[in-house]
Amino acid sequence: MTHNVSIAFGLTLFAGLSTGIGSTMAFFAKRTSTRFLSTSLGFSAGVMIYVSLVEIFAKAKTDLIAELGQVKGYWATVGAFFAGIFIMAVIDKLIPAVDNPHELRKLEANDYPGTEPEYTGLYRVGIFAALAIAIHNFPEGMATFITAVKDIHLGIPIAIAIAIHNIPEGIAISVPVYYATKSRKEAFWLSFLSGLAEPAGAVIGYFILIHTQSNIMCDVIFAATGGIMVFISIDELLPAAEKYGRHHYAAYGFIAGMVVMALSLLLFV
Repeated sequence: MTHNVSIAFGLTLFAGLSTGIGSTMAFFAKRTSTRFLSTSLGFSAGVMIYVSLVEIFAKAKTDLIAELGQVKGYWATVGAFFAGIFIMAVIDKLIPAVDNPHELRKLEANDYPGTEPEYTGLYRVGIFAALAIAIHNFPEGMATFITAVKDIHLGIPIAIAIAIHNIPEGIAISVPVYYATKSRKEAFWLSFLSGLAEPAGAVIGYFILIHTQSNIMCDVIFAATGGIMVFISIDELLPAAEKYGRHHYAAYGFIAGMVVMALSLLLFV
């Protein structure tokens, strides 16, 4: 696994800094294509759920059964998987809905048309959105990194899926900050910095792995990352895909994500 560490860091950094892409889109696109966002987010959810349930869970179960036996290994896999879901649910619960960037709000720059005094409160919205996104991105970065270290062929599509997921988050930060401050630079850098929580999560994942000598613990962490990604898909990606466009765009994107992921994995069989 050691030779994958630098690639895993690079993938996690790429995924996290995609918030900057969203920020740039908000400034230079006259109108964000919600149809494209809906399809893309559905695609990301399809990739992540397929990988989590078909590959990550299966690999973790096989390895844990080899280490612990049929019954204990299966129980350990299931327990770790749902522990990952529980961890993300707790993080999500601790962030108030009004400040949670995954509680959908308008994306468009021209949805904030004025400079009236009431728009000064948008700065607070942007700051809290950045903090909330950073909190969410931390375990996402750790999950992406650990997956890539364990299996680089799984890590690459997961990093791409997370990157797509981070684009509207960048918009959610930069638009209100820009219309509160009139500073594209400040809005961009705040969005950009919030994405650094992903590589920070990768650093924590690295220290967990190098201090974990037991193969059992590594496999348990791997199973938990599957749970984390399933929760992200169900709680964030699919609801966002539904909100940004028509139901069918989200569904088609979801199915396409699973198909593309399945075909790409078959290439490595």
